[in-house]
Amino acid sequence: MNPELPAPATESAQQRKTLRARTIAAREALTATHRAALMRQLETHLGELLARLAPTTLGFCWPYRGEPDLRTWVAHWLAADAARVAVLPVVPHQAGPMEFRRWMPGMDMPLDRHGIPHPPDGEPRIPDVVLVPCNAFDAAGYRVGYGGGYFDRTLAVMNPVAVGLGFEFARVDDVGPQAHDRPMDWILTERGAFPATSRQPRNMR
Repeated sequence: MNPELPAPATESAQQRKTLRARTIAAREALTATHRAALMRQLETHLGELLARLAPTTLGFCWPYRGEPDLRTWVAHWLAADAARVAVLPVVPHQAGPMEFRRWMPGMDMPLDRHGIPHPPDGEPRIPDVVLVPCNAFDAAGYRVGYGGGYFDRTLAVMNPVAVGLGFEFARVDDVGPQAHDRPMDWILTERGAFPATSRQPRNMR
């Protein structure tokens, strides 16, 4: 194959599938001690970035398949300022953008069809900043999710600052983005917060 030509779509899709499986397996294999150390570093950088962006409404995701668990950190973020709001995404039953609903620590939440808890009701809210989990990512800000395209469709109709969240071992040179993929504004890992090279850095202030 001529390396100057783009890979066929089927080959690219298979590469992303393989990459997804490899990084999820590495994430799920982390020991509790190693994960806790990574999370302490990641949370420090997250606090610094959010102090810079200063959102009032923060979107984040319920941890799935070994993703960074931000629930306790977000609960502390909320407790520090009564004006702050945290929201979780709700996956639609048909292909389309997600909506975000308010989350509060301790609230009862049903499971969606993927087994992920979500707020059962409430007015949809648009986050100022949304923390997007990445199975893999590159410096340009492109990520590999789970293949459903939910975040791509959501970011296409909303305009939050998108922060891709992951561990450094999931960083690759190029994820092979597809035409519809939406890049993150920032990538955040245990090593720091990095503005995506494909975007102009966006600040809330």
